[in-house]
Amino acid sequence: MTGLAMPKPDAATLGRRAKIVADLALVVPGEGVVDTVTEMRAFESDGLTAYRQLPLVVVLPETVAQVSRILKYCNEHNIRVVPRGSGTSLSGGALPLEDAVLLVMSRFNRILEIDFPNRTVVAQPGVTNLGITHAVDQEGFYYAPDPSSQIACSIGGNVAENSGGVHCLKYGLTTNNVLGIEMVLMDGDVVRLGGRHLDPEGYDLLGVMTGSEGLLGVVTEVTVRILKKPETARALLIGFPTSEQGGQCVADIIGAGIIPGGMEMMDRPAIHAAEDFVHAGYPLDCEALLIVELDGPGVEVDHLIGLVEKIAVDNGSTTCRISQSEQERLTFWAGRKAAFPAVGRISPDYYCMDGTIPRKELPRVLAGMRELSQQYGLRVANVFHAGDGNLHPLILYDANVEGELDKAEAFGADILRLCVRVGGVLTGEHGVGVEKRDLMPEMFNQVDLDQQMRVKCAFDPNHLLNPGKVFPQLRRCAELGRMHVHRGQVAFPDIPRF
Repeated sequence: MTGLAMPKPDAATLGRRAKIVADLALVVPGEGVVDTVTEMRAFESDGLTAYRQLPLVVVLPETVAQVSRILKYCNEHNIRVVPRGSGTSLSGGALPLEDAVLLVMSRFNRILEIDFPNRTVVAQPGVTNLGITHAVDQEGFYYAPDPSSQIACSIGGNVAENSGGVHCLKYGLTTNNVLGIEMVLMDGDVVRLGGRHLDPEGYDLLGVMTGSEGLLGVVTEVTVRILKKPETARALLIGFPTSEQGGQCVADIIGAGIIPGGMEMMDRPAIHAAEDFVHAGYPLDCEALLIVELDGPGVEVDHLIGLVEKIAVDNGSTTCRISQSEQERLTFWAGRKAAFPAVGRISPDYYCMDGTIPRKELPRVLAGMRELSQQYGLRVANVFHAGDGNLHPLILYDANVEGELDKAEAFGADILRLCVRVGGVLTGEHGVGVEKRDLMPEMFNQVDLDQQMRVKCAFDPNHLLNPGKVFPQLRRCAELGRMHVHRGQVAFPDIPRF
């Protein structure tokens, strides 16, 4: 692994690896335990491939009872656990640890129930995001959150990261579309949060779990809401001579009270990469491309298209193309959905960032990223959810050139500091993981971080679930809030500080 600081491996756990593997094989027989170096290579990283680490052992349970027994065993024997879905996380949230069991939920891959009258689907966490839409498509329904990785990412991972997608502007993130979950706590207890109703009683623990990045429990079942497909959906491709004009157009569309089904933006490098890859018919003579989708009754969509066209012209648009068929609308989106792999064709490596800003700050932040690009000598391609200010800058670098990965990481950190400086946040949907962990103090003071840690302690007092992620310090729950420096000496020096 690189120089990323992670919790120091527990020597006692490493010393009894053979016993742990044998015990887990009794819980998950057959091919449920993967323990050879060669086979575990497939699990050594998630989508943030700059960081790699082999786990202690990989376990692939198939039942809730097995998950419960695994977690109870690990809790009783003080063994760390890293939960993993499909491994598409871009923040290192599923990065294994040398002394931790990697708990892979991919075999939980069945849809358990479809309830069209109540517009809900009950699915196991390993079901893919797009798999839910495919399961209800024949009845004219779909699942709204649609990350670019929706063909592969799992619904359990979506809950862990509170994933979004191109249509989250109008229809919400995962947290707005999940009604209930079943989860297993670190001590093996199985609990249910929420259900099929909209407003569960008591504290909003479902909201706490959504976006908790595997630090609080392991999701074993998810109940989501599904939506009826809109009567009409049409998309506009709008080109601008500058990114600032495109950003201002976004702000003006929202300011006019128009809430598109989706509103995405790409700059010149991303436009050219996506067009070469997908051949979606994108204009190549513009610096910024805006994709605006409007949905609803046909007459309403026609009216809104006229309003958006006028706003675009007022902001200096040079081209505007409106989809004339469902296939053309899907083709417009195909380029955007494939933007990440498309950029991979023009650079040996890229570092995908994720930060969110107020929409009005788009022109300022885009200009700031250009200045940083010149400062670091690295190109950046911008692909982002313009409607809700969720940026995804792709920093292009070559890992084979010494020092370029370090420069890319420093560049990305400065982008996130800029996001926070203009009133934004460190992440929108990728999560904190290890990528943004050490930047948390840029946004939160120590009191804030302590309060968040207390929530972690309530669910996992021994800090065995996904340690080393999200929080820039490891602290024991019993010591939380009493750490201080006295005459140059830090209390509890054995606890890792990252």
